[in-house]
This record gives sequence, C-alpha cells and structure tokens, in this order.
Amino acid sequence: IERARTQAAGFSEACAASTSHRMTQLPEPPRAEPRPHHYTRHGVRIDDPWAWLRAPGYPAPVEDEDVLGYLNAENAYYEAVMEARKPVADALFAEMRGRIKEDDASVPQKDGDWLYWTDFEEGGEYRRWWRKPVAGGEDQLLLDEPKLAQDKEYFVLGAFSVSPDGRLLAYAIDDSGAERFEIRVKELETGELLPDTIPGMLSEIVWTADSKGFLYGLANEHWRTDNARWHKLGDDPADDVELYHEEDDGWRVSVGETQSRKWLVISAGDHVTSEVYLLPADNPGAKPLLVAARKPGREYDVEEHDGTLFIHTNDIHTNWRLVTASIDDPGNWQERIAPSDDFYMTGVTCFADFLLIEGRDRGLDQVEIHRYDASIAPHRIVFPEASYVAGEGDNPEYAISKLRLSYQSMVTPGTVYDYDLATGELETLKVQEIPSGYDASKYGTERLEIEARDGTMVPVSIVYPADFPRDGTGKLYLYGYGAYGHAVAPGFSTGRMSFLDRGVAFAIAHIRGGDDLGQQWYHDGKLEKRTNSFNDFVDIAKGLIERGFTAPGNIAICGRSAGGELMGAVVNSDPDLWGVVVADVPFVDVLNTMLDASLPLTPGEWPEWGNPIEDRDAFELIRSYSPYDNVEAKDYPPMFISGGLNDPRVTYWEPAKWAAKLRATKTDS
Repeated sequence: IERARTQAAGFSEACAASTSHRMTQLPEPPRAEPRPHHYTRHGVRIDDPWAWLRAPGYPAPVEDEDVLGYLNAENAYYEAVMEARKPVADALFAEMRGRIKEDDASVPQKDGDWLYWTDFEEGGEYRRWWRKPVAGGEDQLLLDEPKLAQDKEYFVLGAFSVSPDGRLLAYAIDDSGAERFEIRVKELETGELLPDTIPGMLSEIVWTADSKGFLYGLANEHWRTDNARWHKLGDDPADDVELYHEEDDGWRVSVGETQSRKWLVISAGDHVTSEVYLLPADNPGAKPLLVAARKPGREYDVEEHDGTLFIHTNDIHTNWRLVTASIDDPGNWQERIAPSDDFYMTGVTCFADFLLIEGRDRGLDQVEIHRYDASIAPHRIVFPEASYVAGEGDNPEYAISKLRLSYQSMVTPGTVYDYDLATGELETLKVQEIPSGYDASKYGTERLEIEARDGTMVPVSIVYPADFPRDGTGKLYLYGYGAYGHAVAPGFSTGRMSFLDRGVAFAIAHIRGGDDLGQQWYHDGKLEKRTNSFNDFVDIAKGLIERGFTAPGNIAICGRSAGGELMGAVVNSDPDLWGVVVADVPFVDVLNTMLDASLPLTPGEWPEWGNPIEDRDAFELIRSYSPYDNVEAKDYPPMFISGGLNDPRVTYWEPAKWAAKLRATKTDS
C-alpha cells in the first residue's frame, strides 16, 4: 500500500508536469557534484564523475556521509515537491484503496487433513495464515504477519512451508530489504518457536518426508545461492550438511520437490543452461541422482510419476518439448510430446492421474490435460473470453479430482475456478470483489499487432474507457519490460482504473526480450539483439499514434528494474514522444555493472546482456545503449525515478547516478 501511495503520488506529480509543462515554483533540486573519475577498457576511456555515489565497502551498510547526505537530500526534495500535491495524492490513494476489499480472504484449499487459506484484516497490510481440520474443528492461526511486521520499517515474508506431518511451520522473514532471510521454525500446536534459527537464507524451504528436517540454500558473500543444505531439527545450523555446491559463479542453486513429494529436487543453472539432481524425500542423505549433465544452451526441469521422469526441455526447439526417462536410466530420453512452432510449452506438472501441460498458443495462455495413457487424446480447457490470462492455481495435493485454476483479463477481475476433471465443467469459486463497484461495460480492450522497424509484428494489449477518442487527443499509459524471458500478462488491475476513469488508456507492449510469443521472442531481445526491445517499444508508441490513440507528448511510460533500463534507453532515443517517464529501481548503469564481476548478480547476468570484460563487441554494444552513459544535453520529459538503499538487484547508486547526471546535463527546466 505504501508503494502504491508513492507511485500514485509520483505519477500524479509527473502528469501535472506533463500537462502544464511548467509547474508552479519548485524547490531547488539537490545537485550531486561531479568528481573526476575514469577508467579504460578495450582501449576506450570511460569518464564516470558520479562513481563516488557507490559507497565503499558494498555490500556492507552505507555509512558514507557524502552519499547518505545526497540520498537524504533527494528524499527531502521529493517530499517538498509533493507537499503542495498531497491532496491529489491522498485522493488517488483513497480511491485506489476503496477498490481493495480490505478484509479479503483466499479460497481454502485442502492439503492432507487440513484446509489452508489466508486473509487480511480491515486496514491490515499483511496476510494472516490459517488452517482448520477437513473433518471439522476450530480455525487455527498459523502465522500473523501484521504482528511480525509491527514497529518494523520493512517486512516481507519469504518461504512458508508446513511439515508433512502438519506439526511444524518453517518460514523465513526479511526485515531489512536486503533479501537475506532468516528461517524460523514454529510448533503449531503450542505456538512456540523452536531454537532452530538460520540467518542468511535465500531459497525455498522443502521438508524431508519424515518432518525431521528440511532443505534450503544460503546466500554467499556475493548474494548468490551456490549451495543446497540439509538442516536436521535440533542441530546447530553450522553443522548442516551441504548436499550440493556450485563452483560456477554465474550459476544459482535452488531447492524444490516433485508434485508427488517423493523426490527432493536440487536445480542449478544460469539464464541458458540447467542441471537437475534428485534425492529421495525419505533419504536426503543418499547420493544425488543426476538427471542429465549440463550442456551449454540446454535447459530442463523434471517431474516424476510412478518411476518415470517427465522432463520439460528446450534441447531441440525453442518452444520446448516433453520427454520421458526411467528413474533408473535418467539420461535416456524418449519423446512424449513433440515441440510445436505455434505452441510454447511453459510448464509440466505430474498429478496422480493426469499430466498438466501449460503454455501459450500464439501468445494466448492454454491449459491442457493429458492422460498417462498416450492413446487417450489430450484436451484444452476452454475459457470464456478471447483474450485472457489463465493458469494453474494452488494445487498442493498429488491425487485430485478438481484442478484449481486462476483467471483474469484486462476487463475481468481475478477469478478462481475449480475444473472438474470428470465432467469438464468450470466452477467459479471466487471473483475479485471491488467494494467501490465495477462495471465492465465502461471499458473496452483489444490486442493489436504493430509492425516494428524491421518488419516484425509486435503485439500490444490495450484497455481504455468505452468512449475513448481515436482522433489523437487521448492520453495513453504504456508499460513495458522486455527482458529475462518474462512475459507481461494482460491481466486485471484495480489501481489502473484510476487512469481509465480519467480518460487515460493503458497498454502493455509485448516487446521482444520477454517470452510472450515463445522462447525465440526472448532470444530476439537479448545479447546482440538487445536493441530490438527498445525499438519495439518506440515503434508500438508510434503505431498507436498512427491509429489515433494518442499523440507525441501525451504518452506516459513506465518500467521497473530491467524495464527501467528500457525507460532510460527510449527517453534517450525519443524524448519528444513521452509526456511522463516513471522509472522504478531502474537498471541504467549497465556498462559499469556488467564490468564489475564482484557485484552479486553480474556473472549470472552475462548470458543475458553479454560479458563486456572479455568481449569487445559486447562492451561496445552495451556502451551504445546504457542509459547512464548516453545522457545528452537536450530536453527530457518529466521523470519520476526511485531506488532502494538495500536493493541487491538494482543497486541504489544506479538510479542515483542517473538522476545526478540528468540534472547536470539536460537542458529543460
């Protein structure tokens, strides 16, 4: 909610700036002085006069007085600018909150002898976690997040896992924002905390079958999870068994389990290659079973059913396929479902009586039911709209007769279904309630395709007021991400209605770099093809202008993290198109970050962006688009930029350096 307040305030401020072009008298912004600093790579001199904003000793807490002084001055400037606009921000915040059912609860779901669900108290900002016996009995409060978060400046719950016997809860919390979690274990009958406490964790928590221990992973000094560990309840965590250790700095390790819970899964990989090991859940000390040794460019994940492995892999096609292998001969793969040029297979889950296959057909979500008897034809679940977001919901059990699904569209609130596997009927369990009211007929939605400059047709999803003009006078909010193979789903948002009800259309640019149209769509927006993502975004904006949705200067744009890099690139290339730019925790100091192998994420990011340390071509390409390095003396539109002091993904100095350079370089007021 606080994040919503900040973003609403920032956006209302930027909108006001865009409309009037010159605002009422503003306080003087802070100026971070440039200090001479340069280095040479590949024979090229790079000047970086704001390098000093990276405090020495990172990742130790920032204590440098100059750095903290500047960051505090930026916060004070924001507060001073927003003071006069506080009534507008507060009104937007109240409006957005009025669409949220504050005492909302999830649909209970059975797992063993219990029904589990979460809820919010009215006015609460954190969940409470509940259960009750399936056979009947009192509700039991498992975890009270509001109580845990009380009096803390920051709080987030990470992993949450109940033991197989239902007696214990292992959970992890972060109260600094550094994403280094502390594991705690609670005895559910008494509510007492066990002495088992493990700091520095960054993973899931997966119980062993006997409920006497669990698997997890620790973050190393570079904030990389390079290990899988086994903790036995009552033991000193310092004595925990390291089941697996990854030597490659660019790889990460995760832990999980198969749907049957017979096997514990240790997965290692980077952005392009993976390797999976299996351990019996009832014997985690056994020698890990390697499914298939790493092969550059091959990714796979594993499920299991009755001694057969079901392996989802991209080994021969970017849209993936499904192969099987015996648990006794895991490397001998036999094709079960061939790859398709149209259907992008995104996931496979093995239930007791059927296979669940998820994917996208020409960008549209599909859910398929396959029987283990291959002679029985599979079928797709049919949903009620032509454009939507759908997928597997919460299905913790292995043997089920009804499949829990989630569903929404740009005009349909979030919906929870149960799909009856015997009858094929969809049962609506819950539709997101909007207390202040909602009338879908007030809005229209379309999925368009716009031609990019290289001839590629790029999709865009758009929702707008029913009476939205098509004469170029309308205002448009355009969102994009375009990295890491992450598709931006055209889902529902109550906060978005504040724009729609003021006549603003909202669009999602499904640019290359995400996997919206398959894994090749992702590959076509990374490494040497990275600029396709930026070009697609600009070309979608121009295409929407040509279609009468808006005009140059009437477009607000937003991106976060890698999407913030997108914002920085397109505001450098086409500043006149945008009326407002919202860049949340933006990855904008790309060249310097990718040249620094000591940073937590850098080695693992080279398969995504390129390695400018060793590759001169990668160095030159990144240097050509890195937003910080390409700020120029010209007019820029109003911009809202945020950063997080303890953010381990996008370090705080990236947005800080960018803002400082923009203020020192740009020619507008």
